[in-house]
Amino acid sequence: MRHPAGMTSSVELIRAAALSDVAQYAYAATAPKEARLIFLAGACPLDPDGSTVAVGDFAGQAAACIETMTRALEAAGATIEDVISTRVLVASSRQADLVAAWNVVRDAFGTHDVPSTLLGVTVLGYVDQLVEIEAVAAVVD
Repeated sequence: MRHPAGMTSSVELIRAAALSDVAQYAYAATAPKEARLIFLAGACPLDPDGSTVAVGDFAGQAAACIETMTRALEAAGATIEDVISTRVLVASSRQADLVAAWNVVRDAFGTHDVPSTLLGVTVLGYVDQLVEIEAVAAVVD
């Protein structure tokens, strides 16, 4: 879901010219003091009956998590452009697996490349779960 025509995000992404530009995200973000913050639970790759989708597929689970996150944002009156930061959890010690999940997340956010942390973890909460995405959003009502 995108903002309707004429509406813009209240989130300001901050670039740090003194830091490396290899990072595929802004180094910081702010929202105006009147913004309402939305703290999302970790978005999981679950279908409506609670089963884990895309078993064994890091990219597929990342895409499912983005869909879950987008629906949670919509329920809270926000869009992906209102996200101010993310944390992407990947149940793997292999960097390639983290990158496979990250590429999906990066592509979903496009030019709204919010500050993000990508990390490998030992295990996640659901059977066969490989990816989870946490997010914070800010909106001005």
